[in-house]
Amino acid sequence: MLLALTRSITCYSLLISEATEGSDPMLAVDAIAEILKREGTEFLIGYPVNPIIEAAARADIRTIIVRQERTGLHMADAVSRVTSGDRIGVFCMQQGPGTENAFGGVAQAYGDSVPIVVLPAGYPRTLTNIPPNFNAFLNYQHVTKSIEQVMVGAAVPDALRRAFTQVRNGRPRPALVEIPADVFREEVPEPLSYKPAPRTRSAPDPRAVEEVARVLVAAERPVIYAGQGVHYAKAWPQLRELAELLESPVTTSLEGKSAFSENHPLSLGSGGRSMPEAVYRFLHAADVILGVGCSFATTSYGVAMPRGKTIIHATLDPADLNKDVVAEHALIGDAALTLEALIAAVREQIKTPRGRAEAVAAEIASVKAGWLEQWMPKMVSDETPLWPYRVLRDLWQTVDVANTIITHDAGSPRDQLSPFWETTTPLSYIGWGKTTQLGYGLGLAMGAKLAHPDKLCINVWGDAAIGFTGMDFETAARERIPILSILLNNFSMAIELPVMPASTEKYRSTDISGHYADFAKALGGYGERVTEPAEIVPAIRRGIEATQSGTPALLEFITQKDFTYSMFGR
Repeated sequence: MLLALTRSITCYSLLISEATEGSDPMLAVDAIAEILKREGTEFLIGYPVNPIIEAAARADIRTIIVRQERTGLHMADAVSRVTSGDRIGVFCMQQGPGTENAFGGVAQAYGDSVPIVVLPAGYPRTLTNIPPNFNAFLNYQHVTKSIEQVMVGAAVPDALRRAFTQVRNGRPRPALVEIPADVFREEVPEPLSYKPAPRTRSAPDPRAVEEVARVLVAAERPVIYAGQGVHYAKAWPQLRELAELLESPVTTSLEGKSAFSENHPLSLGSGGRSMPEAVYRFLHAADVILGVGCSFATTSYGVAMPRGKTIIHATLDPADLNKDVVAEHALIGDAALTLEALIAAVREQIKTPRGRAEAVAAEIASVKAGWLEQWMPKMVSDETPLWPYRVLRDLWQTVDVANTIITHDAGSPRDQLSPFWETTTPLSYIGWGKTTQLGYGLGLAMGAKLAHPDKLCINVWGDAAIGFTGMDFETAARERIPILSILLNNFSMAIELPVMPASTEKYRSTDISGHYADFAKALGGYGERVTEPAEIVPAIRRGIEATQSGTPALLEFITQKDFTYSMFGR
């Protein structure tokens, strides 16, 4: 093993030496860095050893080194999400163990339809297909949109052109290009002829638009369900215009949260495993549901569409149609172009407002008020340990919500945060849940901060999630990524308590522990443990001040073992 490691390091040392001796000819590794620069890559996230890291640094692309591959991919994921795919997150890693460790991060991006470019090193061509060597090209095919292995240096530009074209067009999902270690030092023909990949859009069939418009206008109780396709299309104003034209309530998927301002009178809030009561009530009372920019995928962490409704499915990907939900009408195309076409068609049939908006808004407000009244005791409670809902309400009331990007983690943080955090600006909430890897939120907050350094970027997680990715809080400190991390510590996997009673009673299987504020300080950040209700807001303010000075902050709140959530129909 030592001999193999020595040979690997020697191989990379030779590559670096050859790449820095003179400017001609161009090596494949330097061509990759140049292509990344032309594609607008400002920072490359990765873990050594991969020679692209050094080549990127020579090309003045900021290199960010993480503590484990999965978190790095989560960071790249967020870069793409919070820029609507205008900037594509890029991650690279070592062949073998690095590629093996990275699998979960790529799978998460695939499940949530996020466009990232992944550039693993591969074993030399003489070994790449020999067991037990891990071959990314063979093993990642079910969690990528496009994947290829470059077998000669001259093919690098074409391979990267295909990868970036795939992530910028159609359904957003990961593209992976594996480069065997001995290909990096091969020559690439010069001059390098490479232009950034175009981004195209498609619009739905005009005849289908006309038919859908008639159905929407005839509906007595329509509801619009908006997914993250609205975010990628930047179709926020079009969504609002159609909703106001139809005087229709709007809800969003967890991934689409913040696509429609949640303080708008027609907003029902977002739906996930937990949801505001208005989402459940209005969907079940609807006669027509228009899903736009969504997949309608069946998931335990999304809204189940009630039966017996007329479903209109507007999606970019025809593979979504009739996959999980039967649609009577379908529109295939970019969400912005689809909504613009619908607005024009609906206006042809509705010349003046029909006077429904006031009554619809009043009904929504009434349902919301009754629902919040039920939860208010926990939101204002002065009990100790703290109620998570008190912590999250105080957080929402303290920060500048419009200039904040927040994300949850899997489990209780997701179900406690998403129904109650009222968003007002697009891309201010990173919702996720097609697959639910613990620890995902930390990397998302860090990636969001890289993309939007002017915003306060927050991840809310629990004491289970920090056990998976907590060491990368050190990355935030070392790489000067000042996020605010809100940790709800109840010394337990509380969401599992109802399903693990015997193992908990006999063996304390759901018990976990730690002093995470001290942990954060040991890793170079600001850390504070909070136990009293009166200290919640002052601690949040101190944490924000720490981020403003360039230091990531972790606030650890000691909370109740609460597993009550705003759930309906489950």
